[in-house]
Parts: sequence; structure tokens; C-alpha cells
Amino acid sequence: LGHLSFLDLCHSSVTVPKLLENLLSEKKTISVEGCLAQVFFVFATGGTESCLLAVMAYDRYVAISSPLLYGQVMNRRRCVGLAWGSWSLAFLDALINILVALSLDFCEAHKIHHFSCELSSLYPLSCSDVTASFTALLCSTVLHFFGNFLLIILSYVRILSTILSISSTTGRSKAFSTCFSHLTAVVFFYGSGFLRYLMPNSESSRELIFSLPYSVVTPMLNPIIY
Repeated sequence: LGHLSFLDLCHSSVTVPKLLENLLSEKKTISVEGCLAQVFFVFATGGTESCLLAVMAYDRYVAISSPLLYGQVMNRRRCVGLAWGSWSLAFLDALINILVALSLDFCEAHKIHHFSCELSSLYPLSCSDVTASFTALLCSTVLHFFGNFLLIILSYVRILSTILSISSTTGRSKAFSTCFSHLTAVVFFYGSGFLRYLMPNSESSRELIFSLPYSVVTPMLNPIIY
């Protein structure tokens, strides 16, 4: 939970200050380097949170299915390894995407119709071929984002199976309450992400509104949820 709280703070700090500056200033500009730096940290923090949510789903599964072995399976060494492994994978993923994106060439004047910089928003502004960067982004999304989501789904399928096998109503309620806060965080994180990134790319105000929960609202709600 300490890692998740720190991540929420970092994730908000990446986008919110620039967002507030743009709202209060008439000149709304950002350099290419600054934009890519923002993209890097959004990838790193968002990717780490995705990994941690998958790790926490596995933690819930072990706690419910094997409570007597929980201390042995999820010992401190393993928990630390899973936490720092999540950070490492996310930062490696972000680094690969940014290194590929650095090869893009941009023309003179650009306008991004968005609250913050994102790789998908930069592609229409590039004068060079974006195939390599788009391929890296697509692989990253499938393996990192959907991969972790699949692990969470599998964990909860096993958790649900275990809960249904409990005979007492009190035992079922207690087991379900163990997962409620985590499940709520997963719904907010992936729900806002799906709304933002799986809808058609456009310049509509609806797309901008959907991007706010992912970058601002969800990180603010997580401390309240837990």
C-alpha cells in the first residue's frame, strides 16, 4: 500500500502541475523534450501501478485460498521482490517506448488537443514514420496493460471459486470484504483507462473529459478506497 500511495502521488505530480499552468496561463506550450519526459513518467507510474494491482490480486488469492500458508508464501522477501520487480518492469517498458519515440521528427508548429502529452497524441504531429514507435506502444499495451489485467481476472476467478466453496455466510462475507477495496481500485484504474484509450481517437470534448479520471481522479480516490 505504501508503494501504491507513492505511485498515486507521483502519477498526479506528472500531469496536474502542467495542467494547472495551462489553465491559468494564456500561453500553453511545452517542449518536445518536456512532452516526452511527461510521457515517460506517465508510462512508468501507470505501468508500475498496473503491475502492483496484479501482485495485490495474487496476494488476496493466497490469503483466501491458503490462509495457513500465507506467511510462508507471501514472506517479506517475496513481497519486496514483487514490488521492486513491478517498478523495474514498468521503467524498462517506459524507457523502451521513449527511446523509440526519440527517433521521431516533428515539424514546426504543433497543437495537441489534450490536457497532457501522450504518445498517441504525438503521432499525427510527426513528419517521420511512426510505425516502430506505434509497434512498441502496441506491444507494451498488450503485454503490460492487458497482461496484468488478465492475471487479475484469473486471480479473481480462483478467489470467487474459493469463496463459493465456503459453507458459512459469515465466512463468505469476510472473504469478500478482504477483496473489496482492491477490486474497487482495479475497476477505477482499468475502467478509466479503457474509457480513455480504447475509444476512437478524436478531438472531442468527451475524450478530454474521459482522460481526467485516469490522470487525476483515480490517483486521488485510491487513498480513500484503501
